[in-house]
Amino acid sequence: METTVRNTTPATSAMPGNGDGTLHNASSSAHAAVNSMASVADKVAGKVKPAIDHVAAMAHQVVDKAATAAGPTADWLAEQGASLNATQKKVVEDTCSYISANPLKAIGVALATGFLLSRILR
Repeated sequence: METTVRNTTPATSAMPGNGDGTLHNASSSAHAAVNSMASVADKVAGKVKPAIDHVAAMAHQVVDKAATAAGPTADWLAEQGASLNATQKKVVEDTCSYISANPLKAIGVALATGFLLSRILR
């Protein structure tokens, strides 16, 4: 019985931001899964080999299309993550400066908040 070896590396030119390892790793894993299933099917059903090859090729195309479609979303999420990190740092800095400027108010607010949370969580 003949075993067909398929390329497990997707075309990276079609993936925007291919420097993002997560998307590339997910795509490679999906390709490897398709190859694994096709290899098992090759061993089990030698007579339906053309159909198996056709289905495997279609599955590879679907994985490539999904990776291409997910690329811009992954890039957008990376940009938003950087923006959220910057916002988080600014909020922490502002809070620290407020507490330094108004220590008694900060303690009073913390006590009131703790009291309210304890009542709510009971």
